[in-house]
Amino acid sequence: MIPLIGNLRDMNVLSVVVRMLFACLCGFVIGMERSAKNRPAGFRTHILVCLGSATAALAGLYIYFGLGINTDITRISAQVVSGLGFIGAGTIIVTKNLDIRGLTTAAGLWVTGIVGLAIGSGFYEGGIIGTALILFVEAVLTKLAGRIQRRPRTGLRILYSDKNALDLAYGVFRDKKMHVSSVKIDMAPDGGTLRYRADVMLRGSADMEALTDSLEELDGVVSAAEL
Repeated sequence: MIPLIGNLRDMNVLSVVVRMLFACLCGFVIGMERSAKNRPAGFRTHILVCLGSATAALAGLYIYFGLGINTDITRISAQVVSGLGFIGAGTIIVTKNLDIRGLTTAAGLWVTGIVGLAIGSGFYEGGIIGTALILFVEAVLTKLAGRIQRRPRTGLRILYSDKNALDLAYGVFRDKKMHVSSVKIDMAPDGGTLRYRADVMLRGSADMEALTDSLEELDGVVSAAEL
């Protein structure tokens, strides 16, 4: 624990001001990294999420200690944790190439809210460490992820009649050292026959002709072709 901030853990006007300002600062620092990369949720969104979460935590503490109402002080904070999922979902999109974008930003918003809850509860150390680790993941590990994802990418369209056929196809991908990055499944009516269509994006190198031949040999697979 940091002894210099011991008095700021008490519920008083000074600690409330410090916690809310500190939440804004942490949200700003995290959000600036997202803004620099032109992500949907920038520093303003992160500030509001962190500040709102801190205020929710403070409200729970005030109801219990300030008003003297014997209640669960974590109830409001618990609702914040689940509610942040709706905000994050708005940043997730699926591109025309079936790539999923915005997952990191959505996760960053969610964990920024958790940082705000920690700060609002007076757990300053958790807020500082959490902010530092979020920046490390989003700024440093993003470069590592980019290098990993630069492997060749291939698209396949698989038409099948048995739901179990897709599980068998995944086994073929594993055998050929291909990794599934995304998949989109929908119905593909063929006359009076009900079929399924899966557009699969793969990473890795493989003989596509041999791969499609292997897929078409599977039970339930009608056809497989490169997109």
